[in-house]
Amino acid sequence: MAQGSGSARAVLALVLLCVLLHGDLAESKVYTVGDRGGWTLSSGGWSRGKRFRAGDVLLFKYGRGAHNVVVVNAAGYRSCSAPRGSRTYSSGNDRVTLARGTNYFICSVPGHCGAGMKMAINAA
Repeated sequence: MAQGSGSARAVLALVLLCVLLHGDLAESKVYTVGDRGGWTLSSGGWSRGKRFRAGDVLLFKYGRGAHNVVVVNAAGYRSCSAPRGSRTYSSGNDRVTLARGTNYFICSVPGHCGAGMKMAINAA
């Protein structure tokens, strides 16, 4: 009977772990960048007042070919340039999962980032 009790505890621990992990995933949110306006030259301030968490998803909606989304580092954000190896999205319906810390995004279409089409999102 002692052996069965140990197995029951292991199963219970596994179930509890699954519930905790599922609960953490269930809390993530999907945010449409720029709300109804989408990812545009005027969406740079869209994130003000919002609280983001690691695992949340940003949905970048824009006219395909008109813009793009490039995930950059702090230097790329400041200089409006995409460092070699940066991930570029261009579908017009791009989903990016936030990592913990500051996440930087720019549009690399010439002149767009310099006109304000960039965003730094801090995810707790």
